[in-house]
Amino acid sequence: MGLQPLEFSDCYLDSPWFRERVRAHEAELEKTNKFIKELLKDGKNLIAATKNLSAAQRKFAHSLRDFKFEFIGDAETDDERYIDASLHEFSNFLKNLEEQREILALSVTETLIKPLERFRKEQLGAVKEEKKKFDKETEKNYSLLEKHLNLSAKKKELQLQEADNQVEQNRKHFYELSLEYVCKLQEIQERKKFECVEPVLSFFQGLFTFYHQGYELAKDFSHYKMALQINIQNTRNRFEGTRSEVEELMNKIRRNPQEHKRANNFTMEGYLYVQEKRPAPFGSSWVKHYCMYKKETKKFTMIPFEHRSGGKVGDEELFVLTYCTKRNIDTIDRRFCFDLEASDRPGVPVTMQAFSEEDRKQWMEALDGKEAVALFLVKRHNCAQLDKIGFTVIKKCISAVETRGINDQGLYRVVGVSSKVQRLLSLLMDAKTCNEVDLENSVDWEVKTITSAMKQYLRSLPEPLMTYELHGEFIVPAKSGSPESRVSAVHFLVHKLPEKNKEMLEILVKHLANVSKHSKRNLMTVANLGVVFGPTLMRPQEETVAAIMDLKFQNIVVEILIENHEKIFKTLPDATFPEPISMSVSPPNAPPRQSRRQGQRIKRPLAVYNLCLELDDADSHSSPREDTPTGSMDSLSSQSPTPAFSSSPPGLLDGNHLIMDSGDLAGWTTNLPGQSRPSMVSWMNVPSVNPAASNTALSTFFFPSPATGSDRALESVAHRKARAVYPCEAEHSSELSFQIGAIFEDVQFSREPGWLEGTLNGKRGLIPQNYVQFL
Repeated sequence: MGLQPLEFSDCYLDSPWFRERVRAHEAELEKTNKFIKELLKDGKNLIAATKNLSAAQRKFAHSLRDFKFEFIGDAETDDERYIDASLHEFSNFLKNLEEQREILALSVTETLIKPLERFRKEQLGAVKEEKKKFDKETEKNYSLLEKHLNLSAKKKELQLQEADNQVEQNRKHFYELSLEYVCKLQEIQERKKFECVEPVLSFFQGLFTFYHQGYELAKDFSHYKMALQINIQNTRNRFEGTRSEVEELMNKIRRNPQEHKRANNFTMEGYLYVQEKRPAPFGSSWVKHYCMYKKETKKFTMIPFEHRSGGKVGDEELFVLTYCTKRNIDTIDRRFCFDLEASDRPGVPVTMQAFSEEDRKQWMEALDGKEAVALFLVKRHNCAQLDKIGFTVIKKCISAVETRGINDQGLYRVVGVSSKVQRLLSLLMDAKTCNEVDLENSVDWEVKTITSAMKQYLRSLPEPLMTYELHGEFIVPAKSGSPESRVSAVHFLVHKLPEKNKEMLEILVKHLANVSKHSKRNLMTVANLGVVFGPTLMRPQEETVAAIMDLKFQNIVVEILIENHEKIFKTLPDATFPEPISMSVSPPNAPPRQSRRQGQRIKRPLAVYNLCLELDDADSHSSPREDTPTGSMDSLSSQSPTPAFSSSPPGLLDGNHLIMDSGDLAGWTTNLPGQSRPSMVSWMNVPSVNPAASNTALSTFFFPSPATGSDRALESVAHRKARAVYPCEAEHSSELSFQIGAIFEDVQFSREPGWLEGTLNGKRGLIPQNYVQFL
């Protein structure tokens, strides 16, 4: 579990838990600040200390390896996980450079030092200043409030009114500052990942060119760098979208905090001052408590809490409420007071003081006091429905888009003029005028107006197309599990939708799949369509920061729908809900699979790529399969390469076999591997070679003469058959998927330890050796 989201509505309650969450965010930012300072120090040592270069690199690598970004919410996207893991990958690269003694002639000040210093000073420094203001305003607000509540009720009405106005203005200022501080905290938590990792990535790009075998290292690193850049860009794009949503929610709550009160188990909660009586002649004292009341059970809980001391000042107290009565000012020298009586203390009332008259009215209403004020919530009226008109609207819009604008750049991203969109939507949703509107041939309606009207209609439905009820269930598989389990879970849930919802969703997703096929012209890849339609097709019933943090997972669900629409809508799912399966788990009763992960990135012969190049090139130009794994083909949201070595999290793609061209990213897909893979280089035990002799040595090693034992061993098993004794799901495009009993033709040993090469149903690929037996 990462950092908990800071809800704007909690700024008005200012509860102890809210303060604890704020402190957790502050502690994480301080940790990030210290990490950046340490990283900057290490980076400067790399530039200045040539003689100590190796030691400085090890320290730098250690700093990268031991730091991990905390995230908001309960899960990360695949892109974020890969960004987090990238620090480990960078660390591993540095370890391989330990013996290199070349003079570093590259100035990394502009690419590493300045961006990190700027981020630390401008971003983290700004948060520190906001914290100072927030702490100062907290002290000022509660001091003034306490002073104000001590005013005698017998003072002149004009004086009391003036004092009330002053307190109210100060309180509004405090809430404004609190909202801005919470927004800033959340923004910097989301921003820190790419702001910290991107300069390090730039530094690494320049670093390799100045080493003895820099060419080979940079070539090896380029695949990972390409995927990571996409991960960073995806994360940045999601951050921009999330930030606008968060700011919009903050503004809504600022305008009317009562309408956006979070749903919880308590009927009423907030701070009250409780009168604690002392023996004569000491009188009584007023102690601030955070109070919570459940109307169903009549249980009232009080927790003494002092903001200035920063925590609880006593034990929690719970009692069952008997009654609540209002205190008049002629019976007590304080305003906004009321009495409570507990069932276990009959005849001994507890006097409490609210912050204002409005606050007291709300407490009295919740506690069933004599003066209760009913609170009414305004419900939005939605005119859009999943009826015949609605289906006509969507079909007309889709037909027009596919006829006129399927190749328009930024389709569905470019927004139409609001007044035109509303006018078109009004005409389409009117049964009298709907059939008269000609979208395919009329020049009156631009494509961007049609697409905006279509999205506006879907957003205007009483509930989202994928329903509030199933919202949480759709999000769960997007957060965990293998690509296959994600698709199976979404497949199952789609068929739980009401029939009209499923029918409309099928029409729309089929259209979006068609749009994505033209992505080379319209630039609307599966990932981009997920960003556009995630919030349109899925939205939570309650607007919270936590829900906004789940936007990125909504996008993944839409990506799954688009990439697997034929399977999801044309076939029936399994009868039972599929449980998410860990990607590192082998089939039942199957032996552990050999890994195909490299252990070292330097001195790796290019011949290792021969098989993968052949298979991947064939895959890269083929159309996506029905079982294409979740995540966008351009974003690599669930297929990106991952750092090697044992520190890498399980279930991530082998970076050594990402054979792709930067211009053909949209066609590159592969399954996530289940386990990390050890080094082919370490198996072969290739000795260190100098640059001049490397080509000859490696050529001799990989292409021995016919008399060598390796070739004879390979020839001895050529053209043999083998039968599968365990089922296997391919984890990479160079591998084969098969069931028990499958017969493989032309089986021979692979150059990778523990793997065979064979042919099944006309496709050639790799087979785990311990999953088959020779015939």
